Amino acid sequence: MEAFTHLAGVAAPLPMINVDTDMIIPKQFLKTIKRTGLGAALFHEMRTRPDGSPNPDFVLNKPAYKAAKILIAGANFGCGSSREHAPWALLDYGIRCVIAPSFADIFYNNCFKNGILPITLPQAEIDKLLDDASRGANSIVAVDLEKQEITGPDGGMIKFEIDPFRRQCLLNGWDDIGLTLQHETEITGYEEGRKLQAPWL
Repeated sequence: MEAFTHLAGVAAPLPMINVDTDMIIPKQFLKTIKRTGLGAALFHEMRTRPDGSPNPDFVLNKPAYKAAKILIAGANFGCGSSREHAPWALLDYGIRCVIAPSFADIFYNNCFKNGILPITLPQAEIDKLLDDASRGANSIVAVDLEKQEITGPDGGMIKFEIDPFRRQCLLNGWDDIGLTLQHETEITGYEEGRKLQAPWL
């Protein structure tokens, strides 16, 4: 997993509440276990018209936001089914940080496991960031995980809280496998000792 330390990029505003995982990545795109290629289907039903053409009114189809790295969202983001494809699709598109007033628990946990930083802030601060994001290509927002700070395009700064363990994992790029490999020496020692104690296994 790629480490997350500092991110600066265009922030796209999506001030919708209850954006569920089927809206993030519709069920017809869940036939793969690969984490790549899903970005093209991100928010598919909102990004495309019934005839398959791009919906010019959807934020990520607007030229200023096509390269967005940060999403400013509404409350209860990521609710619905527990599909891990949702953070996969966000990450494959290029979004590495989602900032919202609240998240669904399973989606929130899946973000950390896939290198995405979900940040929870009070609605008043979300409103300020949505205003910043409305500036289009000039809506450059910087997120510093080490300092736990968000800096807006006007230089304004917002502090955010995060669980220390999850913060450490993101800073080091440790997913569940990476965490296990921190104990590789002990695991190898145990396996070698087990072979001597029970060679018939």
